Amino acid sequence: MPRKKAERNRTIEIDAKEAGQYLKKCAQVKKAVTLRDIKDRVILGDFFETAKFLPKESVDLMIADPPYNLTKNYNGHVFNKKKKDEYEDYTRRWLEAALPLLKKDASVYVCCDWASSLIIGNVLMEYMTVRNRITWQREKGRGASANWKNGMEDIWFATAGSDYTFNLDAVKVRKKVIAPYRVDGKPKDWKETDKGNFRDTCPSNFWDDITVPFWSMKENTSHPAQKSEKLLAKLILASSDEGGVIFDPFLGSGSTAVTARKLGRHFFGTEIEPEYCVLAQKRLEDAKKNRSIQGFENGIFLDRNMKYY
Repeated sequence: MPRKKAERNRTIEIDAKEAGQYLKKCAQVKKAVTLRDIKDRVILGDFFETAKFLPKESVDLMIADPPYNLTKNYNGHVFNKKKKDEYEDYTRRWLEAALPLLKKDASVYVCCDWASSLIIGNVLMEYMTVRNRITWQREKGRGASANWKNGMEDIWFATAGSDYTFNLDAVKVRKKVIAPYRVDGKPKDWKETDKGNFRDTCPSNFWDDITVPFWSMKENTSHPAQKSEKLLAKLILASSDEGGVIFDPFLGSGSTAVTARKLGRHFFGTEIEPEYCVLAQKRLEDAKKNRSIQGFENGIFLDRNMKYY
């Protein structure tokens, strides 16, 4: 008998019949296509094989979450840890395949861990203008007996050129004001409410308000490297406008596409594993009815696990 889930376990599960229906809705690209052909679609296939058929200069924002340089099993597709020069070559290959898809004013975010960050950052600088490195705090893993627990991950921010989108007001962070400063008795750069005092501040490149999807979150799936919708919402809101096109070459269980849909953007993405395509399609269908993003309410990013104002 299958193991019964805990009462609060919300991990998405799909039966075989439903999975077959969702898989039929996914696109397969084996010849040149236009943006109209694949807009708002999940593409089942290997990005390296599909990239040459995808529409050139069609993407406003690319969010890439390639396999970190670790041996990991993605539902049967195993990525084996590579030597430094081999992982550099792998990074160049997928980046060179993706660059023709970008508009001249496009932005790119690439996710990585501390080890792959050293390689990805340097390779990215060869092709684009690197603007920043975001480091975000995660809550996952049991630690290590002979090393420090890895509690951080990186995201490299780069642009195709000097002109690019950055919507500062869309990603300001709401902070509680503990020691309010007043001028002539009035709040200075903060707001006073009956629920407390707060200030909307410019976001930094260190994010400590993100929670990695886990079993009690509605968006959680079986994918071993899933990113949270809240994290992706920050990238999408900052570096694209409504109606823009978001692309993810390693779509996984669909978090980039789902978040793009919830925020009024178009999207397309490639994923090699059918089960993850099914999960992505299921989540996209659900996003038509429910556009909420955990930790993001009324245009404000809330502190981790907090609700206020």
